[in-house]
Amino acid sequence: MRKWLLAFLLLTPALAATASGSAQSSSALFEQLIEESGLRFAPPPGFTVIAPQPNAVLPYERALRHASGELEIRFVIRPLGRIVIDYNDPHNASPEPNHLFPLLFESLTASLSNGGDTRDSQYPPSQARELFNAGWAAASVFDVNPEFSDDYTQGLLIGIHKDGQADAYTVFLYNEYSRVKEFVKGALYTLSFAPEPLE
Repeated sequence: MRKWLLAFLLLTPALAATASGSAQSSSALFEQLIEESGLRFAPPPGFTVIAPQPNAVLPYERALRHASGELEIRFVIRPLGRIVIDYNDPHNASPEPNHLFPLLFESLTASLSNGGDTRDSQYPPSQARELFNAGWAAASVFDVNPEFSDDYTQGLLIGIHKDGQADAYTVFLYNEYSRVKEFVKGALYTLSFAPEPLE
């Protein structure tokens, strides 16, 4: 992964680490990121909030666990307004944050994966808008890198992007998809971009 991609993915959690002295401050930071990014967070029934744990693969700002213990969901928010890209190439212009999301999604999937084939697909633009109010959205499934989670072996990543606002990721973790299929379906749209205010 290019260094500037890694810096982008780790940027916001660096701020989270300074504010994580209590569950209250962690919650306040998450709410701040939601507001700053123009997102809407609607947790599904049957889940409880669990404390985010430090993670070198991909730090995250909020986590939910289903009452069955068979599904965990982690949320990652990267407001574009906080992005400063350290890019030193005299032959090319610095990458534009609004144009990075497909490459970031691919790199993130590779980091979360434990190797082997990963399957990913982009939502048609009309579906991205309808389901997430996003300009772009994609999904991938993979075997989980044990450094990201040693409790679950399978993962589903949903990435959404909206120009001028944010990139946001939802990571579903489980061991047997057939056992959590309905829980996942009920939680797919937990994180989405808020509708634009009516003029």
